[in-house]
Amino acid sequence: MGRAFEFRKARKMKRWSAMSKAFTRIGKDIVMAVKEGGPDPDSNSRLRAVIQNAKAVNMPKDNVERAIKKASEKGLGDFKEVIFEGYAPHGIAILVETATDNNTRTVANVRSYFNKCDGSLGTSGSVVFMFDHTCNFRINAEGLDPEEIELEFIDFGAEEVFGDDDGILIYAPFESFGAIQAELEKREMEILSSGFERIPQVTKSLNAEQIVDVEKLLAKLEEDDDVQNVYHTMNEEA
Repeated sequence: MGRAFEFRKARKMKRWSAMSKAFTRIGKDIVMAVKEGGPDPDSNSRLRAVIQNAKAVNMPKDNVERAIKKASEKGLGDFKEVIFEGYAPHGIAILVETATDNNTRTVANVRSYFNKCDGSLGTSGSVVFMFDHTCNFRINAEGLDPEEIELEFIDFGAEEVFGDDDGILIYAPFESFGAIQAELEKREMEILSSGFERIPQVTKSLNAEQIVDVEKLLAKLEEDDDVQNVYHTMNEEA
């Protein structure tokens, strides 16, 4: 198995552990998707992907429809995607993806978390190069073989394919998202969820006390409503 498999195994979907948080983040994704491509999922591939993710976290259909309708209202403000980069204690690189309607608030909050936890907020480009920006798809595995899927989707950008208890996962570079989504839909393969992740190129192992120091910062960041995802270079393997 490759890096994507190990990364997925280590994270264990920590980011989506709290259902209410998951709904909040899906709601923001819906707003951004509708603002970008309109409210019709048939003609908006990004919105189709978000709706699939909403189903994956059991977000009620009524909630999804209300969010789409609200996002279509002219008076609704937009969310801006902003990335923050910095370091936690012990030299661990941190990459924070946010979706905010008030950048001043978000900057102040993120900066305070780094300061309070003995970290340092860096400048744009200071750590992003340490992560590979990838896309992923989870598809229904019924009647499919991961090795065959990997061979069939190499030409569309797939770099790693593996199965788990919840389906088959396809990993590819960020730029391959559209091509793979289109081919999966063309073949009428059921997409259970999809998204983007940043996989660290190199990770660093820490002792138990150092891990606690880093996790204090990660916890504060992940509790913030403006934060969508947090990535880091700390080795999480058991």
